[in-house]
Amino acid sequence: MLNPQHLAIFSAIVQTGSISKAAIQLGCGKSVVSRQLARLEADLGARLIQRSTRRLALTEIGEIVLQEARLIEQSLTSIEQLTDQYQQQVRGLLRISCSNAGRKLIVPLIAEFSRLYPQVKFALRLEDQLVDLIADQIDVAIRVSPLADSTLVARKLAENPRIVVAAPSYLVHAGTPNTPAELSSHACLIYENGGRVYDQWTFMDEEGSYKVRVTGAIQINDGSALVTAAVSGAGILLIPAKVVEEELARGELVQVLADCTLPPGSPIYAVYPARDWLPLKTSIFVQFLQEKMKE
Repeated sequence: MLNPQHLAIFSAIVQTGSISKAAIQLGCGKSVVSRQLARLEADLGARLIQRSTRRLALTEIGEIVLQEARLIEQSLTSIEQLTDQYQQQVRGLLRISCSNAGRKLIVPLIAEFSRLYPQVKFALRLEDQLVDLIADQIDVAIRVSPLADSTLVARKLAENPRIVVAAPSYLVHAGTPNTPAELSSHACLIYENGGRVYDQWTFMDEEGSYKVRVTGAIQINDGSALVTAAVSGAGILLIPAKVVEEELARGELVQVLADCTLPPGSPIYAVYPARDWLPLKTSIFVQFLQEKMKE
């Protein structure tokens, strides 16, 4: 494959009219320019310039190559301008990965960001399993799990406190538990994902943390669906508080065991591939998420 730098040197020789002047323009030695021209001619298998002690003259094939070299220069200049434009403007396609439950939090923020930056388009993937950001070309993932891949960057967005909730209709017919131990006699809604069942809920007291094993007829691998089941009166649910803010405000769910202490959940992070040149759309979106979720 031809080296574009060799073509640029060839073009500079023709433009300036001599190897010496081209070397001065390019800021390198005359011998370097001569070698690069010779390398280009060797790669092409054709002489491009007839050289004498007084002047340089393009050969027929040299004229053709010069026209193509100038087109390549124009294309490289256009690419540089496009790159500058994308790095100076918030625009382009943002691919985002988020859990199903997290969509209640992230979708309104995406809508608000889209109004602020109408040249940004979004492709949102809702999935509870971890994804390969590099292989799947994900720009930003919203996660609560620790990083296993050291090539990724995580920016903390917010704390993620958890609460225990239930629908008033459930509490009317099943009663309200007063201690975590009483959960064992209640129908609890259990999160399950990847073959792992999260049926041990952790609480804290003066002596430290302790676990309570819960049971229930309903296990779901989607947090949003668990919230729907809780609103329907199907049982008691342990869930990040941010996920059920609207249901609590409307009275569809109420907090249970409010006097009991729960350990903090894993913070919410924006995760993205580590890059030397992070696209402006990505960095601005992550900054936007940090500001909004702090509010």
